[in-house]
Amino acid sequence: QQPHPNSGCGYIDGGRSDLLQAAILSSTLLCSLVAGFVLAFAAVVMPGIGNLNDHDALQAFKAMDRIIQDNQPVFMIVWVGSVVALAISAVLSIWQLDGALRFQVLLAAAIYLLGVQLPTITINVPLNNHLQAQDLDRLNEHEIAELWTNFGPRWRRWNTVRTVFATLTSALLILTVLGVQSALS
Repeated sequence: QQPHPNSGCGYIDGGRSDLLQAAILSSTLLCSLVAGFVLAFAAVVMPGIGNLNDHDALQAFKAMDRIIQDNQPVFMIVWVGSVVALAISAVLSIWQLDGALRFQVLLAAAIYLLGVQLPTITINVPLNNHLQAQDLDRLNEHEIAELWTNFGPRWRRWNTVRTVFATLTSALLILTVLGVQSALS
């Protein structure tokens, strides 16, 4: 591979710059949409349903989560697409970027997978699944209160973690887009 005339800026011309740019732009868009989604839950949805009584809060969460668990197409395209696009970006960056730009993409991928996707799979989804398995109308007031106490704070804490890391991922990818554009101009 021949260095791009602006080598030292982090870009190596491998003849596939259009694919790399498309992958990074797609990653940036999709990861930013995920960041906005988890931020909306952190800033609006969970505080809003937290103002309801425990039964209604749990019922509201179950209803929203059921939409996701039923594989709502737009959600699935954004959520799964963010992982796929970022994985493609990371692989292409190994061959087509160097220096800070390569590091930014690989760091964004690591942060996103470990800070957003891993907690989703290991904490938030199992909490959601446990809640989905509950027949709230058959639980007494004490059981409902205990369920909310065990669900709400832990879910919110880990969603906050996801929000921070998703936002950091988006920021790194935006910087990468700007860096690639600068290196190509």
